[in-house]
Amino acid sequence: MIAQSLTLPNGVVLKNRIVKSAMSEALADANSNPTSDQIGLFERWSTGGAGLLITGNTPVDRDHLEHAGNFVLDDLSDMARVKDLARAAKSGGAKVLAQLAHAGRQTPAALNPHPISISDQPLDLEGYGVPVPAGEADFADIIEKFTRSALLAQDAGFDGVEIHAAHGYLLSSALSGRINTRQDGWGGALENRARLVLDVVRAVRKAAAPGFIVAVKLNSSDFQKGGFDHHDSVRVAVMLEGAGVDFIEVSGGTFETPTAYQHRAKSASTVAREGYFLDYATAMKASLSIPLMVTGGFRSAGVMNAAIAENKTDLIGIGRPFIMDPAFPSKLIRGEIAEVPAVERDFPPAEDLPRGAVLNWFCAQLAHLGQRGQPDMSLSVLEGHQRYLESIALATRRLQAVRR
Repeated sequence: MIAQSLTLPNGVVLKNRIVKSAMSEALADANSNPTSDQIGLFERWSTGGAGLLITGNTPVDRDHLEHAGNFVLDDLSDMARVKDLARAAKSGGAKVLAQLAHAGRQTPAALNPHPISISDQPLDLEGYGVPVPAGEADFADIIEKFTRSALLAQDAGFDGVEIHAAHGYLLSSALSGRINTRQDGWGGALENRARLVLDVVRAVRKAAAPGFIVAVKLNSSDFQKGGFDHHDSVRVAVMLEGAGVDFIEVSGGTFETPTAYQHRAKSASTVAREGYFLDYATAMKASLSIPLMVTGGFRSAGVMNAAIAENKTDLIGIGRPFIMDPAFPSKLIRGEIAEVPAVERDFPPAEDLPRGAVLNWFCAQLAHLGQRGQPDMSLSVLEGHQRYLESIALATRRLQAVRR
């Protein structure tokens, strides 16, 4: 079933059901433009056979980055480089979306000690400052920035955008009753907390061409007491369908509760290791007529095909295996392999490693793939973790120098 094409509500056809979900490439230059390494990555991924590619976190605001390595899409972007990226991503027949995001309170303090957020509640992690609650003018500016970035993506040749409303970034935090403590029209009832993402979607949908894909990445749950939960997620998904999105990607967790970035050891059952969010997606799928994409844990063709056949999802989102073998989609569809690379199953349990070590190892491998065309399997988890931290520190210093 993963080999079947899928027609989106706006008429765009995806050649198969395999999607490279967003992974933060951290390969932008000091001016936040795509580099040759990043462009080369997307060319490899496109020729590898996936139906759809989604860029890593692409901020709409240079003052609110996830980290210094982000490629930013705004009026200061080098559009020639952006067009090169879109062209490379489509070179093998894949469609490509730019994942538009605003980091909000998850902007590192080294880049912005007082970022705009939905409230003044800071992130419960080191390295992040005290945010400033958005005012009416800020909300208007945020909506305009998302819309402008979407139009730039369209002009550059992207097939669409994915609006990031998951993982604790600004639009995600606005949805959370735990973080969004506002008493005005942007807080309180779920309809008010969903107002920001809905206004962004409506503005982008209105401004873009009819055939331009508009998708949203949404948490199934924040997995935090008092936060955005599964029942909220289903209700917001229905609202998003009404606002004209072409599909919704389901994920989960935030920086504080990084469920989407977990890994399961070999000792866990196949069901436990794969499709982390399928159970959450089932209720959402039953409430929607638009396609659903589930990301997190998929490794075997059998589980992927069953998830589609059982109507739990329409699209299979996969991340880390694209770093280990960019050509696995073609191999999987042709039946040359039954499982995609799952090297993380050989790693120690997450609780035995520094926070974020496995994610950072994959990020270091992603950079190695971009630079040399293949991952470095001799790199230990701890070495990769340290290498990535050093690369982000260097990118931060370079960005700070440019700003000065």
